[in-house]
Amino acid sequence: MNSQIAIVITSIAFDHNNVLQKIAQESQARKLYFTVIGDEISPSDFNLEGCDFYSIARQEALDLSFPKICPKRHYARKNIGYLLAIQQGAEIIIETDDDNFPYESFWEKRERYQTVSSIPNLGWCNVYKYFTDANIWPRGLPLDEVNCQSLPDWDTLEITLANCPIQQGLANDNPDVDAIYRLIFPLPQSFNNHRRIALASGSWCPFNSQNTTWWADAYPLLYLPAYCSFRMTDIWRSFIAQRIAWENGWSVLFHQPTVYQERNEHNLMRDFQEEIPGYIHNKAIAKTLENLKLTPGLHKLSENLLVCYEALVSMGFIDKQELNLAQAWLDDLKKLQSNQ
Repeated sequence: MNSQIAIVITSIAFDHNNVLQKIAQESQARKLYFTVIGDEISPSDFNLEGCDFYSIARQEALDLSFPKICPKRHYARKNIGYLLAIQQGAEIIIETDDDNFPYESFWEKRERYQTVSSIPNLGWCNVYKYFTDANIWPRGLPLDEVNCQSLPDWDTLEITLANCPIQQGLANDNPDVDAIYRLIFPLPQSFNNHRRIALASGSWCPFNSQNTTWWADAYPLLYLPAYCSFRMTDIWRSFIAQRIAWENGWSVLFHQPTVYQERNEHNLMRDFQEEIPGYIHNKAIAKTLENLKLTPGLHKLSENLLVCYEALVSMGFIDKQELNLAQAWLDDLKKLQSNQ
């Protein structure tokens, strides 16, 4: 098995889910490690060739601390999949969801260093505006930034060689937008297939966990918080990851869609309610993170991560239980990496 690349999904779907079947087949053909992390309501008889499925019982039997204390029925159990991928020796982790169908481009080789259009020091940036003329924005973008007209024209952006150990692929048809968009504006929507853009230090844009690639240097930043709103777990992770990335001269790459989504059933008003903490606090969270004193260096990533979460806990955005959970995950990560 080519365990250098791993694909991670958390799902409560059955093994006949079309996306899971497709990814399992393609992963098996390419000898990639593919793991699905189940939860309490996952089917007990899940069995899919080419997929390493972990039920709750199998997760808790691992010689790791995090699976035993992570809340059940929560998307943050995806963190266990990251740990399993690292245990397999993965140098690249690709995460997606069970309603994202991969295009052929999803399987193409990924490059960490990209010669691309770059945006430093812009503040908030609605990246979707560089991929479509539609009035659309990514989930987590502050609402008062949606119609911001200050974005530089595409043709004026500087082309640079960017170090991008975190890369967000877009999704066609049912892209990652907030509940307000879904309640008001039309879908499906599609994006430009020929653009890539790197957000450098000082430029903010939320990214999600639906089609995202991580290189090993950035693995500590994978951590998804559990003691916050479900609809904010990957968004607040993205803000913390971006802030720490700046200390290391890293950019976050946004690139053309490599999946299309046939979205699982959602209660949009429940999603809206879960997104309220973001609508109200995302700008304050970013400002808090900007003002933190962090330390550059790969050996400081875990320490910086805890500093960020301590700040969000002190502001009341995340429950203090998060600190013990994050520490357990980092301890497991250190243990696995030391065994490589």
